Amino acid sequence: MTTEATVTDLQAFTETWLNWYRTQEARLADPHGFLAVTGLHWLDDRPQRFPDAPGAWHTGPEGIVVTLDEGEELAVDGTPVRGEHRFGLLPERSDVHAVWGDAVIEVAKRGGHDIVRPRHPDAQLRTAFPGTPAYAPDPRWAVTGRYIPFDEPRPTTVGAAVEGLEHVYDALGRVEFELDGQALSLTAFPGRDAGSLMILFTDETSGVTTYAANRSLAVAPPTADGTVVLDFNRAANLPCAYTDLATCPLPPAENRLPVAIEAGLKIPRERGGS
Repeated sequence: MTTEATVTDLQAFTETWLNWYRTQEARLADPHGFLAVTGLHWLDDRPQRFPDAPGAWHTGPEGIVVTLDEGEELAVDGTPVRGEHRFGLLPERSDVHAVWGDAVIEVAKRGGHDIVRPRHPDAQLRTAFPGTPAYAPDPRWAVTGRYIPFDEPRPTTVGAAVEGLEHVYDALGRVEFELDGQALSLTAFPGRDAGSLMILFTDETSGVTTYAANRSLAVAPPTADGTVVLDFNRAANLPCAYTDLATCPLPPAENRLPVAIEAGLKIPRERGGS
């Protein structure tokens, strides 16, 4: 018989998951979130104009430059700029957001390449966003594991959603865990917050009920003895699950799990999910 305490715990678990899910969806559908991206433009030394951004753009040894025509203006860090503006050399995985009317022009470096990626609030992908299908949260998918750090971070090259592009991340260690009696492990990269971890993975649901290329899992900082919780209910889609205008990293080969993780976000409806 289910006890009242168990029911209460499950309700609290579900409500916590719902808060996480709503936050994910809100970030994705923000007026300048990834669903608002209208183009992925690769820069070289030839000045190029794009239909969804002002100015002529190029890059070179001194970094990214835009030349704005008369009457064109961007706001960079709140300061209006006209004519020629130099963004300079950008570090890998960094970006600058320049405001143009109600749009934001993302200027960034991805996989060693300088890009311009405009974000327009009226993009159809954003305005018609129906929400992401997901598995119902289930505590059985919140698994306790053990983090084993490497002696030194290991530069790890992974593929990308864009063919021919590669990303290099510093792998920090491995997380070992058990699921249904099977011993498993995953390589972990640095997370968004200090001390946290990020795991890219696929599993036996990938390409069936979940996005084929990847899902990501944020992991809170390990405890002093290395204990971590892998809550696969929070397995999230990266932007490439929704749009081809993303350069998302793919999981390293060892992070392809031989089990079906029937938890977390599913294939987006934009990609045929239901």
